[in-house]
Amino acid sequence: MHPMLNTAIKAARRAGAIINRASLDLERVQVARKGPKDYVTEVDHAAEEAIIDILRTAYPDHGFLGEESGTHLAAGQAEGGQPEFQWIIDPLDGTTNFIHGVPIYAVSIALAQRGQVTQAVIFDPARNELFTASRGGGAFLNDRRVRVSARLRYHEALLGAHLPRSVSGSTGSRFEKLMSECGAARRLGSTVLDLAYVATGRLDGFCGYNLKPWDMAAGGLLVLEAGGLISDFSGEQGWMQSGSLLAATPKIFPQMLSHLQS
Repeated sequence: MHPMLNTAIKAARRAGAIINRASLDLERVQVARKGPKDYVTEVDHAAEEAIIDILRTAYPDHGFLGEESGTHLAAGQAEGGQPEFQWIIDPLDGTTNFIHGVPIYAVSIALAQRGQVTQAVIFDPARNELFTASRGGGAFLNDRRVRVSARLRYHEALLGAHLPRSVSGSTGSRFEKLMSECGAARRLGSTVLDLAYVATGRLDGFCGYNLKPWDMAAGGLLVLEAGGLISDFSGEQGWMQSGSLLAATPKIFPQMLSHLQS
């Protein structure tokens, strides 16, 4: 296993321990609102600080992009420039689930080298499930290699979604056919777990819009290393910049793209 991936796993497990302790007494957790339906807790901040502390101790010259603390420049990095190494961190994806006691949330850590994600860790502390990937080395769940599903037919496919409105009602506009033609759709409330589940075959595809780099970086590499396909809504590779993402098995992916573009 790559030493940088090992360090990221250590950091993810440290954050997971903080989250698990807090989950035992949710009434004491302090919650603040970042925006409409967007929450942050003291647990998010504590988990991110723990992750950055471990990674910075091991790699003091690396840069960081955290959901809660923003950008930390790498040593010698000019403002607005691209660092050689940058860690992309979501300390608690699924905060709304967490504060309601719904155990669907995860820690996400990715390492980008010159803008390309090379290492990925997603840790689900509630289930003690560790998803990992190294570029060119495959995707794993708790040290067992995983692949995307072998589903062929779109009308049988189970999709994850992060869309403008709940998929249980009419989504309107371009997403309506995409959702209505598949077998079923789920909104888990944690994009990083949606992508991890595509990588492990639990979901056959995922469609998300208005996502942030920390939502997509680790999960994107997992899907690719598990044999899946990813693009933006135009079928191009601008998803990290646009925040619009399709991810699926090789057979379901073109059907998703066709439904979306039609």
